Amino acid sequence: MRPEYDFSRAVRGVTAARYAEGSNVVLVEHDVLDVFPDSASVNEALRALAPVIRHRNKARTGPKST
Repeated sequence: MRPEYDFSRAVRGVTAARYAEGSNVVLVEHDVLDVFPDSASVNEALRALAPVIRHRNKARTGPKST
C-alpha cells in the first residue's frame, strides 16, 4: 500500500448493498460508442430488441406441453 493512500475515514461495507444487488458490466466496442455513448442508450436499444428475441426463442422451442 502506498503511503499517500489515506483510509482513516473509510467506512467498511458502504457499497456492499449496491454490490449485492448485482450488476452486469458490458464493454461496448469503440466502433459503436457513437451510437451507444452511455448505459441509458444501451438499455433503450436492448429493450427495443428484447421482444424480437423473446418471440424468436419461443418460436424455436415451440409450445410447452404441461
